[in-house]
Amino acid sequence: MKMYAKREKKDDEDGSAAGMFAKLQKTAVLQEARVFNETPVNARKCALILTKILYLINQGESLSTQEATDAFFNMTKLFQSKDTTLRRLVYIGIKELSKLAENVYVVTSSLTTDMNAKEDQCRPSAIRTLTTITDVTMFQAIERYMKQAIVDKNAAVASAALVSSLHMAKVIPEGIKRWVNEAQEAVNSDNVMVQHHALGLLYHIRKSDRLAVSKLVSKYIRSGLRSPYAVCMLIRIASKLIEEEDGGTDSPYFDFIDSCLRHKLEMVVYEAANAIVNLKCTSQRELTPAVSVLQLFLSSPKPTLRFAAVRTLNKVAISHPNAVMACNVDLENLITDSNRSIATLAITTLLKTGSESSVERLMKQISSFMSEISDEFKIVVVGATRQLCQKFPRKHNVMMSFLSTMLREEGGFEYKKSIVDTIINIIEDNPEAKEVGLSHLCEFIEDCEHTGLAVRILHLLGKEGPRTSRPSKYIRYIYNRLILENAPIRAAAVSSLAKFGAQCDDLAPNILVLLERSCLDTDDEVRDRATYYLNILKLKQKTLYNQCILNPLQVSLVGLEKALHQYVLEPSTAPFDIKTVPLATQTPTTEEKGKKPVMNGMTNEITPNQISKAPPEKMAATRQDIYAEQLAAVPEFAALKLGPILKSSLPIELTESETEYVVQCVKHVFKRHIVLQFDCTNTLNDQILENVRVSLQVPEGFDEVCCVPCPRLNYNIPGTTYTCLEIENDDTSTITGTCDDIMLKYIVKDCDPNTGQPLDDDGYDDEYTLEDVDILVADYMQRILKPNFGTAWEELSEDSEVEETYALSSFKTIDEAIKNVIGFMGMQPCERSEKVPEGKSSHALYMAGVFRGEEEVLVRAKLAISNVDTGVTMKLSVRCRDPQVAAFIASAVV
Repeated sequence: MKMYAKREKKDDEDGSAAGMFAKLQKTAVLQEARVFNETPVNARKCALILTKILYLINQGESLSTQEATDAFFNMTKLFQSKDTTLRRLVYIGIKELSKLAENVYVVTSSLTTDMNAKEDQCRPSAIRTLTTITDVTMFQAIERYMKQAIVDKNAAVASAALVSSLHMAKVIPEGIKRWVNEAQEAVNSDNVMVQHHALGLLYHIRKSDRLAVSKLVSKYIRSGLRSPYAVCMLIRIASKLIEEEDGGTDSPYFDFIDSCLRHKLEMVVYEAANAIVNLKCTSQRELTPAVSVLQLFLSSPKPTLRFAAVRTLNKVAISHPNAVMACNVDLENLITDSNRSIATLAITTLLKTGSESSVERLMKQISSFMSEISDEFKIVVVGATRQLCQKFPRKHNVMMSFLSTMLREEGGFEYKKSIVDTIINIIEDNPEAKEVGLSHLCEFIEDCEHTGLAVRILHLLGKEGPRTSRPSKYIRYIYNRLILENAPIRAAAVSSLAKFGAQCDDLAPNILVLLERSCLDTDDEVRDRATYYLNILKLKQKTLYNQCILNPLQVSLVGLEKALHQYVLEPSTAPFDIKTVPLATQTPTTEEKGKKPVMNGMTNEITPNQISKAPPEKMAATRQDIYAEQLAAVPEFAALKLGPILKSSLPIELTESETEYVVQCVKHVFKRHIVLQFDCTNTLNDQILENVRVSLQVPEGFDEVCCVPCPRLNYNIPGTTYTCLEIENDDTSTITGTCDDIMLKYIVKDCDPNTGQPLDDDGYDDEYTLEDVDILVADYMQRILKPNFGTAWEELSEDSEVEETYALSSFKTIDEAIKNVIGFMGMQPCERSEKVPEGKSSHALYMAGVFRGEEEVLVRAKLAISNVDTGVTMKLSVRCRDPQVAAFIASAVV
C-alpha cells in the first residue's frame, strides 16, 4: 500500500508538472524572469523560471532581440548564487540566448572566473559556455585560460577545453593553430577521452598540411596510444592518407591498420576491419583477414557487434560478393536472430552472395517478418532485391510478387518510392517483366496516397503501355485517376491517355471520348491539356503525333522566358522563332564526365589513349544560363552578336593540378562562333600576374576575331580570359580541328607573400605552355531525349539514312565501346539502350541529338563482338533531314 501511495503521488507530480509546462505563455514567463534581480537569490524559484524559458525556446518559441537581451541580462544576476544546479541552468541559458541577445560579452569575466574556480563541477560547463559566445575580438582575452584548461589535471576540464577548441576552430582557425604544444601535451594524458579529444584537435590543426599529418600518424603509430578511441581515430586518419596518396596496400599505414586487427579491444578490431573493406585499393586477398574478423563477430553474444559486422559485410557484398561467401553459414544462423535489424541485414547479404536456387527460400523467410522491421531496413531489403533482379533476371516473377506484396503494406513515402523505383528499374532492364510490373503498378495507384508516385507511374504507363500485347487493359486504371484523384494526377492521366491515342489506332476513338470529358474539368491545367491533345489527335497526322505528343520539343524554360521577354521588349513584324531558344539538353552520364573520347582518323578505330582528361563536374540545371549571363556581360562579345549559346562543354584541364598555374578551358559553341573560356588560378603567393591572355594556333576553317585578357590574377583568386573563334563557312568538313601551340602569356610582378603588395611596378613578360584543345563533333551536338525513339526513327525516311561500318579493335567489350561512342558523339542514349544485358555478344544503341542548334540527328549503332582479339564491330546508321549532316556524322568516326 505504501508503495502504491508513493507511485500515485509521483504520478500526480508528473501530471502537474506536465500541465504547468503545457500552458506556458512567453510574455508571462519573461515577466517572471524579473525575479532574477531580487537579493538574495531564491535558487529554487529562479531555477524553475529559467527552466520555463529554456522549455519555450526548445519548443520553437521565437524571442525578439530585445526580449532575448532583457532575459539575458536578468539571467546574469544569478551568478551571485552559489547553487550548482542553478549555475548549470544559467550556462545553458547563456548558450541558448547568446544566439539572439546583444552584448553577450559582458558575462566573459564571470565565466572566466568560473572556469578557473576551485569548484570542479562547474568548470567544464563554464568553458563550453565561454567558447560559445567568444568571437575574434574576445579571443585574446581567453586564450591564456584555454591553454591552461587543455593541460588541466582534471580530465573533465581538459576534455571540455579540447572539444570547445574544435568548435572554435571553425570561427577562429588561425588562433587555435597556436595551441599545438598544449594539444600535444594533452595527447600524452592517461585519460582515454582526453587523449582522444587531443588527437582530434591536433589533426584538425594540421589537416591542411599533408606532410604534417603524415608525421603525426607515423609518430603515434610508433609510440602507441592508450585510448581505444584515439586508436580508432588514428585508423581513420591513416585510411584517409592511403586514399589521398594512392599508397595502396604497400603503404606503412595499411600495415598499421592490418596490425590493429589483432588488437585486444573489439572496438579497435572492428574499426580496422571496417577501414580495410572500405579502402578502394583493397583487393580480395587483402580483404580476407578483415572478413575473417567480421565473421567471428557474427557469432558474438553482443548484439551490437553482430549488427556492426553484418552491416559491414552487407556493404562488402556489393563489390566483393565472393569474399563474403565464406560467411554464408554464419549469416544463415542470423536469419532467426531475435533482433530483426540483424536478421534483415543477414538475409539481404545472403541475397547478394547466394545462388539462384536459394532466392525463393530467402524471400519466403524475409516475408515472414517484414511487418516487424522499420522502413529504413525495408528500404535495404528493396535495394538488395533490385540487385538480385539484375543478377538473376529469370527470377523476376518471384521478385515482382514479393515487391507487390510490400507495396500493399503500410509504409512511408521513401519506402514506397524505393519499391516503385525498383519495379520500374526491373521493367526497363527486363522486357519479359514489363507487363507483370505494369499490372502491379496499376493496382498500386488505385490506393496510392502519394501524388508524386502516381504521376510517375502514369507517365510510365503512357510510355510503355501502348507497346504491350493488350494496351486496352491499362485504360481503365488511367481513366479512374481522372475521376477520383487530384488535379496533378488528372493532368498526368490526360497526357498518358494521349500517348495511347497516338500509338494505338484501334483505341483512338475511345481516347477521344475520354479526352472530351476532361475538357470540362474544374482545373485549368487538366482542361488545357485535354483540349490540346484532343485537337492534335483529331488531325490524325503521325508526324504531328510524334512532334507534339510522343517526342515533344525540349526547350530550356529559363531560356524561353528570357527569349519571350526580349521579343516583347523589341517589337518585330517577324514571328517568334522557337529555334532561338536554347534546348533543355540532357546531363551527361557519370562515365562521360571524366573523359572525352577521340576517334583515330587513320584506322577507323576509337583509341582510349587519346581520351583527353576532363574532371567530373556536377551539372547544375542552370549551368548554361549562368555562362550565358557571364558572356553577355563582356563588352567585346556584344558587338559580335553571338546569339544564344548552343552548348557549353565541361571544363577541360590544360595543366596538372599541382603546377604553379592551373588552367581549365570551357568551350561555348554558338551558331557562327566558338568562345574558349580559360579559367586561370595563380598558385604562387609571391607573384601577381597582369594582362593575362592566351595565344593559340587556330585550326583550318576558323578565324580568331577577339581576345579578352584578364587584367589581374592574384594569388589563389581565379580569373578568366576569353578567345573567340569565328567559323568561316558552313562546310561541315572544316568545323572540327585542334587548337595547338597554346601559350598562357602574362606580365609577372613579384609581391610580398604576406601582404600581396607588388615589390616592383614594371614586371616582366613571361609565358606558360598549355595542353592542346580539340574541337570535336560532340561540341556541336546538343543532347535531347526521345522517349519514343522508334516513332522518331520512322518519321525520318530511309532516304535520309547513311550507314558506315567500323572495327573498334581497341575495345574488348561492348560496354567499353558504348561509353566511348556516346562520349565522342555527344548524343543522348535513348530507351536505356546504353545498358547492355549481361552475357550478350551483340547490342543496339540508340542516340538522339540536335546538331548546331538546327538539325535533329538520330543514330542507331549495332555493336557485336565475335572474339576478344578482333574487338567490337559497329554498324552505324544515321538519319537526319539534312543529308550533308547525316553523312558528316556517319563519317565523323573516321
